[in-house]
Amino acid sequence: MALEKINQVNDIKKLSPKEYDQLALEIREFLIDTISQTGGHLASNLGVVELTMALHLSFDLPKDKLVWDVGHQSYTHKLLTGRKSGFDRLRKFGGMSGFPKRKESDCDCFDTGHSSTSVSAGLGLQAARDLLGGEEYVVSVIGDGALTGGMAYEALNNASGLKKNFIIVLNDNHMSIAKNVGGMSEYLNGIRTNELYTSLKSGVEQSLNRLPGGERLANQLKKTKSGIKQLLIPGMLFEDMGITYLGPVDGHDITKLLDIFQKARRVKGAVLVHVLTQKGRGYRPAERHPSRFHGAEPFEIETGLPKNRRKKANYQDVFSTCMVKLGQRNEKVAAITAAMPDGTGLKRFANLYPERFFDVGIAEGHAVTFAAGLAAGGIRPVLAVYSSFLQRAYDQVLHDVCIQNLPVVFAIDRAGLVGSDGETHQGIFDLSYLSSIPNMHIMAPKNKWELSDMLKFAVEFDGPIALRYPRGEAYDGLKEFRKPVALGKSEWIYEEEDIALLAVGSMVKTAEQVRRNLKAIGYSCSLVNARFVKPIDTEVIRELSREHRLLVTMEENVRSGGYGEKVLNYAVLQRLPVQVLNIAIPDEYVEHGNVEILYEETGIDAESVTKRVIERYITIRQ
Repeated sequence: MALEKINQVNDIKKLSPKEYDQLALEIREFLIDTISQTGGHLASNLGVVELTMALHLSFDLPKDKLVWDVGHQSYTHKLLTGRKSGFDRLRKFGGMSGFPKRKESDCDCFDTGHSSTSVSAGLGLQAARDLLGGEEYVVSVIGDGALTGGMAYEALNNASGLKKNFIIVLNDNHMSIAKNVGGMSEYLNGIRTNELYTSLKSGVEQSLNRLPGGERLANQLKKTKSGIKQLLIPGMLFEDMGITYLGPVDGHDITKLLDIFQKARRVKGAVLVHVLTQKGRGYRPAERHPSRFHGAEPFEIETGLPKNRRKKANYQDVFSTCMVKLGQRNEKVAAITAAMPDGTGLKRFANLYPERFFDVGIAEGHAVTFAAGLAAGGIRPVLAVYSSFLQRAYDQVLHDVCIQNLPVVFAIDRAGLVGSDGETHQGIFDLSYLSSIPNMHIMAPKNKWELSDMLKFAVEFDGPIALRYPRGEAYDGLKEFRKPVALGKSEWIYEEEDIALLAVGSMVKTAEQVRRNLKAIGYSCSLVNARFVKPIDTEVIRELSREHRLLVTMEENVRSGGYGEKVLNYAVLQRLPVQVLNIAIPDEYVEHGNVEILYEETGIDAESVTKRVIERYITIRQ
């Protein structure tokens, strides 16, 4: 068994070439078996098995530096660097991350998690190498989907002037999470399918070799910067930028990959190796439905179907249904996604109203300013985006939307703790970074009905407004409480005295349990659904301060800049006769793990909150 011989970095170099295909087979079998139990990114990892093997055979890790864009395709890399035993705890609390982590291995030279970053990081590493007089190779792997992100072009532009070796590997599988869009996708497709290049290159060489002196001419063409590629594919983009282009090469042929990487090592300057791979390769369900197996839940290997069938609607389903209805009622409603039509729930809207649906690719900054342009032109755009990805467009939200006070709706998905993807994906900062922006308004629904009501309110609202909701099953409790949404107004759920819980969005459900816990031991407790984080309901805070000794704010966001901090500041400035206890996520990055475990670790689960409330209230009464 070839995989059994891989116990530490560079063990792959001890294998004979005859064992390479067997190792690739065993790696795929291992990944399918493991991820079927733990969940994880399957399709992207199955597609880069041979590519990763060839990189490890061609370079000397950890001396040489290998940067993975996004990083969710690094599972084979982890196997080849001796981390096989960690896969039974993949993406679990305290276990191995699904992304490269410097603290996890010396072979992970740069932490990644978001797209379009690897070329920039690689350029920094090669600059550091040159400044320190090093000789190591630096290799940045980037997917074709990531080339829709502007940061990648900024880096490519910077790379064009290099005088020393820097290798960019373009992993071209025709996809990011969804099908790629835009001009770069069309350009790469032209290279992939250009028979003039792929079939006639050898023919041109053979014809020249038959002529007197033709062999010398053919060799000269090969050495020329543009070479035969430029003869057959005029205007080669990367070559025109000053980056040597090699490829395309079959990303599942190790022999060809090894050969092209040896050529890339000899280039003085930046070189791009164009590698064609198949997402999901080796597992039929993933080949047929790569999007479904991008971030897969545990599944049955035989069928590819999830082991835990979802019975109740999640928040994305509710959002999807409401968007379809809004699109039907209002022809000015448009929807925007940054390469996530399935993940955000916009697929149905796209199918029904294709002329009002825009997938801009992995380009969140562009998505926000594009939405601003739509709004300035009289359209009501709804941008559906994951919380952690919207962080990448902070400047555009501030500068292009909010300064102009344009009516853009931000449907912020995966807000709060998201679990297994870890630090780079936890949506725990949006209340803070959005609250800092003038003209922004922020809502959070307590259940699925309120999500629908708030989205309808947002589309009619005349200004920037954000609606943030969590990942997973939509809460269907408290359906009897459905007061119409009004700007900056909270909703009373239970009105008593002494202790008042002011909960934001997903924390209303937790607050219900906290209240039950407190009631069970004899405490009187009110519960208020905050609804708005900006503007906060100062009227309800003043009202609560008259009959309560302790106000407890609850939010699934970091404490700094969040809802609780605003309530506390208001109470202090107004000198209200009440104490405020902030329940929030500590101001730190939260690692990967089951969401329930992360609730406990961050102290926002019902039992932890109950304990803190009792401790503070006892202190107040003493």
